[in-house]
Amino acid sequence: MNPSETGKVTMEIDGKVCTITVDNQSKKNAYTPAMLDQVAEYMTTYEENADLWVAIFCSAGEHTTAGLDMPRFFGPTAEPNRRRPGLVDPFGLERQCTKPVIAVVQGITYTVGIEMALAQDIVIAADTARFQQLESRRGIAPLGGAHFRYLSRTGWGNAMYQLFTCEEFSAERALQLGFVQEVHPFGRHMERARELAAIICECAPLGLQATKKAARTFIEAGEQAAIACLPDIKAQVFASEDFKEGIQSFVERRKAKFSGR
Repeated sequence: MNPSETGKVTMEIDGKVCTITVDNQSKKNAYTPAMLDQVAEYMTTYEENADLWVAIFCSAGEHTTAGLDMPRFFGPTAEPNRRRPGLVDPFGLERQCTKPVIAVVQGITYTVGIEMALAQDIVIAADTARFQQLESRRGIAPLGGAHFRYLSRTGWGNAMYQLFTCEEFSAERALQLGFVQEVHPFGRHMERARELAAIICECAPLGLQATKKAARTFIEAGEQAAIACLPDIKAQVFASEDFKEGIQSFVERRKAKFSGR
């Protein structure tokens, strides 16, 4: 693989279940723009294939993801967006998947890793999982749905506690907060996801899709309002001196010194 093209996403099909796997282990599965595009492509393939009833969304190796490969998204070396329009959005901010998706997490599960997991229906975690929503320590803000999905999972106080402190929390704490539904020893967590997918496949797929549609109808108005405010959030944080300092401190691997400007 060309060093400039690190990272890949694959999809395997086993009967009615597909497994979408992120693999960029040399960088703790950090996402490049191309990798996010690949996830969207495979999620769309799953969504549009009537023979596939359940998807498992996971990462290879010890970690879910360290987050975005920041230089590839921001700054002079940022890569252009090449995603085809109309694909299923892994963050669920645009086109959403109408069928069951199980997210599997382990080890480092930071920023976009949490947001993509919460955009799915069920999250199964390894006991090694460590979570952190640390964008505000880099001079920006969560832009993948954390600002409203934390609220829908765990309520105002717990959501603001995690979003304001940007502190790391454990798999057990994530279970208490409702971010994950089950925690298992590493290795066993992936087996459990496959077992759960098989159980779901015993149900009528159209019935499950109707259930998901009805459930989403209940929360859709609030989510759409939250999504609509994202452009203003981006404009505010990206124009700040703190954003430049946050990115530079990340590149230089030092603690940021924010000015509030």
